[in-house]
Amino acid sequence: MELNLKKPVVFFDLETTGINIAKDRIVEISILKVMPNGNKESKTWLVNPEMAIPKESSDIHGITNERVANEPTFKELAPAVNTMIKGCDLAGFNSNRFDIPLLAEEMLRVGLDFDMKNRVAIDVQVIFHKKEQRTLSAGYKFYCDKDLENAHSAEADTLATYEILLAQLDKYEDLENDVKSLSEFSSHNKRADFAGFLMFDDEENEIFTFGKYKGRKVLDVLAENPGYYAWIQNADFPLYTKKVLTQIKLRSMNTKL
Repeated sequence: MELNLKKPVVFFDLETTGINIAKDRIVEISILKVMPNGNKESKTWLVNPEMAIPKESSDIHGITNERVANEPTFKELAPAVNTMIKGCDLAGFNSNRFDIPLLAEEMLRVGLDFDMKNRVAIDVQVIFHKKEQRTLSAGYKFYCDKDLENAHSAEADTLATYEILLAQLDKYEDLENDVKSLSEFSSHNKRADFAGFLMFDDEENEIFTFGKYKGRKVLDVLAENPGYYAWIQNADFPLYTKKVLTQIKLRSMNTKL
C-alpha cells in the first residue's frame, strides 16, 4: 500500500545530546520526503551540536564528540532542512512529543520561523501504542517481519518508521489512508504548543497546564496578571511555547483595538 497524499509528507528522526527539548541539541537528522506521486527524496546529516555529547547519549546512538567535531552546525544546515520540509506534513516515531518540538526549538534558535498552522503531524508510535503497545524495534518486527539493524541510527529509524506506517495501513482496515485522519488518530490531547504547557479546552480556549494557574484560560490569566507573561518569557520554557504565548497575547491586543 502507498500513502494517499495531497501534499508531500516528511518522515524524520533526530539523534540528540539528550532529551531536554529546551536545552539539548541535534547531532544527527535524517529526512525521508515522500511525494504524492510516490517519489522519494532522502537526506541524512551529522550535526555539530556546539556542546558536549554526554557519554550516556553516545552509548545509545553511537555518535561521539570526535565524530561531529568537523561537521556543520545546525545553523549552517537549517536553510537546507527548512527547504526540504517546507510545505510538507510531518511524520515520525514519538515525533509529537520529542522530534517535532526539538526541531522547532533548533529552528527558532537560529532565527527561522516554525509552526504547524498549515501542516499536520502523524506520530507512528501513538498508532502503534494504541494498537499493539510495543517499541520501535518490536514494531518493525511485528509489522514488517524484519529485524531493525542499526537501531538509534537516525536513517535506519526513519526508514523503519515509514515502513511501519505503510504496514499499519495494510493491517488495520479502520485506519483511513489520509494524512489528516492519521494525524488525528496519532495525537493525544490537543496541545496549543508542542511541550504541552498550553492546551485547548473543550471550547477551543488555550489553558495553562502547569503552576498556580493550571486549568485557567490563558487570556484570563494574562488580563489578571500581566507580569506572568514576562515571567514565562524570561524563564526556562521552550521557545515555541513562548512564541505561542506571544501569539495569544497579540491576538488579545488586536481584539481590543
